[in-house]
Amino acid sequence: MPRPLRVAIVGAGPAGIYAADALLKSDVAAEPGVSIDLFERMPAPFGLIRYGVAPDHPRIKGIITALHQVLDKPQIRLFGNVDYPNDINLDDLRAFYDAVIFSTGATADRELRIPGIDLDGSYGAADFVSWYDGHPDVPRTWPLQAEKVAVLGVGNVALDVARILAKTADELLPTEIPPNVYDGLKANKALEIHVFGRRGPAQAKFSPMELRELDHSPNIEVIVDPEDIDYDEGSIETRRGNKQADMVAKTLENWAIRDVGDRPHKLFLHFFESPAEVLGEDGRVVGLRTERTALDGTGNVKGTGEFKDWDVTAVYRAVGYLSDKLPKLPWDIETGTVPDEGGRVVQESGEHLQSTYVTGWIRRGPVGLIGHTKGDANETVSNLLDDYANDRLQTPASPEPEAVAAFLAEREVRFTTWEGWYRLDAAEKALGEPQGRERVKLVEREDMLRESGA
Repeated sequence: MPRPLRVAIVGAGPAGIYAADALLKSDVAAEPGVSIDLFERMPAPFGLIRYGVAPDHPRIKGIITALHQVLDKPQIRLFGNVDYPNDINLDDLRAFYDAVIFSTGATADRELRIPGIDLDGSYGAADFVSWYDGHPDVPRTWPLQAEKVAVLGVGNVALDVARILAKTADELLPTEIPPNVYDGLKANKALEIHVFGRRGPAQAKFSPMELRELDHSPNIEVIVDPEDIDYDEGSIETRRGNKQADMVAKTLENWAIRDVGDRPHKLFLHFFESPAEVLGEDGRVVGLRTERTALDGTGNVKGTGEFKDWDVTAVYRAVGYLSDKLPKLPWDIETGTVPDEGGRVVQESGEHLQSTYVTGWIRRGPVGLIGHTKGDANETVSNLLDDYANDRLQTPASPEPEAVAAFLAEREVRFTTWEGWYRLDAAEKALGEPQGRERVKLVEREDMLRESGA
């Protein structure tokens, strides 16, 4: 009787769970069966949805419901609080599994190489997101003394950062934010938030719904300068061919022609302003210098040589995420991804690294929405199953499911389980109940491990 196909998935965010789902829906799952173990360095699953999505986005958090249904399947086990490669490495995994899929995300900020970017008061958006999302591995406090703040970038992360800075703590209290985040935001002095984009409205990377949400707060006055509404031939082509880009541009146009209201916090969306330098005094941020840009006909921009200084005392760069390099795997330093062909990891020699696969951001970079990872996972799993059908996978020395738990126990790794997540989930909901909130997120890793029964 052939044993089930054993697959390890490193990273229990949406990308990893979608890969598990694709395996479960395959013909192999019926005969001879699949046995899937998800390894996650955090004590809780769900990756980006728990630690990357803003707390005032409950609609996106609703994706967890669908992911739950996958993890509830008996063929899947979760090993949380297990770090690759410190607790288990690629050679270890090869001893237990026919194949390994890496679906780790991106946690670091992409660099922005301009003078002054390292001054005190200049921050990466990823660090701020981790703080307000209650990530256990970041400081519990955040400096929020600046009354005027700049956010560099015109993607959804930039909007999240700007919105969280512009909202009041009490507006965010009904969400799952932990007490330390509420206390931090309560002390926030920001009254003006300036978001800067190098190109024009047609090139902004916001999603239309995310953009419109800015205007729903009773405390945020969104302001767009009519002079920033400009299109060239390339921009018009973009609007014609991209419904989302057209919707974003229309929203910005409507905001540019309306009268400025009296909501207490002002949020300015600036276009055609390229960050040139973060200005400092005594090692601290005292301003931002931008160069005015102009469209060149193709939708790209060129500098005009006209500079402007903005009176801000904090700068957040939201110019993209960067994935963490994975030991024992090839690495493309430019893209911050593992080289692959259809999800199969490709070595420098051009040959596939046997039984080793990637999906999600570690494969294609931190771009696209959560739903885009589904197609990725399907392609990767399809090629893994093709390799399985054609006897191209390696054979593990210890494929028995109990061997992994014994290995981690021997290493004294305190791991959490899917059953443990249910306990942690119940504990967080119990914390929120007295305040009429759905949950209050636990932040301390030790608290999470205790409530998970690890």
